[in-house]
Amino acid sequence: MSHTFDQKRKKIDEALAHYLKDGGQEPPTLYESMRYSVLAGGKRLRPVLCLASCEALGKDEDSVIPFACALELIHTYSLIHDDLPCMDDDDFRRGRPTNHKVFGEALAILSGDCLLTLAFEWMAQAKNIPPKFKINAIQEIASAAGADGLVGGQVVDLAFEGKSVTPEKLRYIHIHKTARLIEISVKAGALLTGASKEILKKLSQYGQSLGLAFQITDDLLDVLGDAKKMGKAVRKDAELKKATYPSLFGIEASKKMVEENIQKAYQSIEFLGPKANTLKEILQMVREREN
Repeated sequence: MSHTFDQKRKKIDEALAHYLKDGGQEPPTLYESMRYSVLAGGKRLRPVLCLASCEALGKDEDSVIPFACALELIHTYSLIHDDLPCMDDDDFRRGRPTNHKVFGEALAILSGDCLLTLAFEWMAQAKNIPPKFKINAIQEIASAAGADGLVGGQVVDLAFEGKSVTPEKLRYIHIHKTARLIEISVKAGALLTGASKEILKKLSQYGQSLGLAFQITDDLLDVLGDAKKMGKAVRKDAELKKATYPSLFGIEASKKMVEENIQKAYQSIEFLGPKANTLKEILQMVREREN
């Protein structure tokens, strides 16, 4: 990972640890469960994207840290629920047992619920951001996390397990389940600074192309990846008979699609020049992903 990315990731890790520090909150098991998953590490891609887009527009990235951290809470809640036996039934995440394997299914569900609601609490409490900008960002994040985004994509993904799927439907699943939250992570950093519609459109294009490249790479790593590097089981998609880009198009065609989306993302942010270096570095990281 790049030095710049690592700096931003460290900033997010420190903020999450501060916001979620053990202060004797009740009920203790709920907070222990939330901290277990949120503070387990991870790429922190979504919050870093939020900081990077804010930085690219010449604004103070520290002002959007509460929103960036909230995006990581939403992502983590989705992973906790995704790992449940009724969903993907995974035993390991980020190199250690999944939340429900440690705390039980009921508490895992409730911890995920609490992380989602806590995310909106953090965003609403964010200071030094004009209310209009906050409301716009919160509204779009809510949309990306709900039926028109992450949740809707997961529902369709589950519905098509073991069934044939068209390229259009597979794209729908990937855009909604993965790309929408990545897209809004980039866009949020701009919304919170009052960016123009033209800039928001270009950053949305970047985010969607990045999100698709990321998810197709995820599909490829499930086939070609190493479980130790991934920190989770591989070959799960085939086991669950999930529709993926490699299963529908083959390995080489999928790799080509990753590159095509990365190039589209590059083109979307060329107008920002050197200020977009972190956003460009993230594209290179996705291209070279091993986990």
